[in-house]
Amino acid sequence: MKFRTFGKTGFSISEVSLGTWQLGGKWGMPFNIKDARDTLSEAYDHGVNFFDTADGYQDGKSEQVVGEFVKAHPDVHFTTKIGRKQMPLSAEHFNPEHLTRYVNESLKNMGVDSLDCVLLHCPPMSVYYTPETFFTLDQLKKEGKIKHYGVSVERVEEAIKAMSYDISAVEIIFNMFRLRPADLFFDLAKKHQIGVLARVPLASGLLSGKYTANTTFAPEDHRTTNRNGQLFSKGETFSGVDYLTGVKAADELKERLGTNNLAAIALRYILMYDAISAVIPGASNPNQIDRNTTAAELPALTDDQMAIVRDVYDKYIKVPVQYLW
Repeated sequence: MKFRTFGKTGFSISEVSLGTWQLGGKWGMPFNIKDARDTLSEAYDHGVNFFDTADGYQDGKSEQVVGEFVKAHPDVHFTTKIGRKQMPLSAEHFNPEHLTRYVNESLKNMGVDSLDCVLLHCPPMSVYYTPETFFTLDQLKKEGKIKHYGVSVERVEEAIKAMSYDISAVEIIFNMFRLRPADLFFDLAKKHQIGVLARVPLASGLLSGKYTANTTFAPEDHRTTNRNGQLFSKGETFSGVDYLTGVKAADELKERLGTNNLAAIALRYILMYDAISAVIPGASNPNQIDRNTTAAELPALTDDQMAIVRDVYDKYIKVPVQYLW
């Protein structure tokens, strides 16, 4: 495992880290605390020292088990996201009163005295024009309840606007099917020493290359229920890519890159960008950890391979995805 500096936080974090949306339970399935604990331990044994969680994941159970692990392993760092556990999402959830309550609840959930890094969890655009929100985070930082803060975003414009404030980190969707952040945002992030976490790195599994036109998902799975943005941003599910189009694009990537292990190459592709602090694929059980961390061991992609990814993106994905997020 290799490590990168997480922006101005100064944390040295594993370039392949762990997102915990599915921790201990596949999308739509019950939470299993043993699987969750075993998954964190397996990740740690593979060199992972950074976890991304949220107060709304598994009704707080993800925060609890991550907090338990962090206390037992002082060399582990984490982000937790706040503001999205009450639905429907609104700008009100990011006002000073709510943010203070959410931070206190996360502290209690995780059993720690201070949160390494708090991210606003995909707030509406209007929040970025409400300075009181960010001033509240500044105050919580002064009080020692949080060490750093930042934002998890849907759109590039939100990430850029957030840099108006004293943020330390941005979590953004970036993968072979979502290339726009590399056009401008990455350069700005490096200039401002902003740590960047690449979320949804496998486009909800499309970039595993294992799905077909006939693949089905559980009834409660967001890949079934949110394809058109019925529950939350469409961009969260398959990175906003039309499912059948994504299957065709993934198949072409496998063929032209000459691989049956597209997932590892897709993660390695993200790490080709030095603005990225870490990629945070998820895992619902320990068996999936090796699949993810293998990416850190792969050689760099060649110029020809990088060009193939861009060509497939331009052919299948760019319109309309490039212009929506």
